[in-house]
Amino acid sequence: MMPLTIRIGKMRTKTMSKGNIKVAGLVLGMVFLTACSGKSGQKVSTAEEISITTAEESGDYSEGVKLAKEKVEEKDGEVNIISTSPAVTEICEKLNLSLVGVAESSLYEIPEVYEDVTTVGTSMSPDMEIIGSLNPDWILSPLSLQSDLEPKYEELDTDWAFVNVNSLQGMYTSILELGYIFDREKEAEALVKDYEDFLESYQAKNDDEESPKVLILMGLPGSYVIATPESYVGNLVEIAGGENVYEGEEDAFISVNTEDMKTKEPDVILLAAHALPDEVSEMFEEEFATNDIWQHFEAVQNNQVYELTYDYFGMSANFEYQNALEELQGYLYSNEE
Repeated sequence: MMPLTIRIGKMRTKTMSKGNIKVAGLVLGMVFLTACSGKSGQKVSTAEEISITTAEESGDYSEGVKLAKEKVEEKDGEVNIISTSPAVTEICEKLNLSLVGVAESSLYEIPEVYEDVTTVGTSMSPDMEIIGSLNPDWILSPLSLQSDLEPKYEELDTDWAFVNVNSLQGMYTSILELGYIFDREKEAEALVKDYEDFLESYQAKNDDEESPKVLILMGLPGSYVIATPESYVGNLVEIAGGENVYEGEEDAFISVNTEDMKTKEPDVILLAAHALPDEVSEMFEEEFATNDIWQHFEAVQNNQVYELTYDYFGMSANFEYQNALEELQGYLYSNEE
């Protein structure tokens, strides 16, 4: 595992005084893994897969993170923080951070501690007028929406950070960095310890097993795409020891025809839903019943096609990962016992 790093999207500095330093544009949780999954049926070291490198181990936090912490410490009074996604809000709750604004969603319940907090629109389309009226010191948003949201944030007199919730490793690296910035290091380190302890025990169960080849279909009502290891569900499959048949792709989701999928001959096919899980389930049922090519897949012939629980396998990393990985255990190694 290489040390964690923070990529600075932008930094503006004024020379009048430390209090006027502008941080703007932190990207949190950028991790570089030496190994993520088994190759050719071989498992990689558990320690390489799960360890999150802390500042104490790597030498120090980046200058961007230290500058952000400095600004927070110089703030006279409570720091006004807005979270623009349910996944980031959940992290804030675990870190015991106070928020002045949270994202609304029809799919997720706002944590009880934030029930009376002002809502600022959806993750995909936050209401910038409401956000501006709350006078935020910091806006926390998911990294996946950086290109859409950063130009809007540049119009505000505030700082912001994009949190990596594309993977578990990214989420927990972000947790450590947020804990450092907002004086929640004790909470962050406890969360990371729980994560590492669980994964060490979980992955030890499969150390001697061969990695099954896995095809992940991410469904939308009426269509589907392939989920690669760059997606969160793909990340979970790798952590569970599966070998994604479309590893090596740069994008989280790709479009591929079924003929190409057949050439990969996966051992297991997993069905996930981007949204509207009931409709997606019906769509997959019809697809496998009416498209004859699926009957030629060994995974279908061997009854190794599984629908993933929607609440566990979202688009962003979250704290349901233990339930998700336990579910994958039964699917990926159902023939190994």
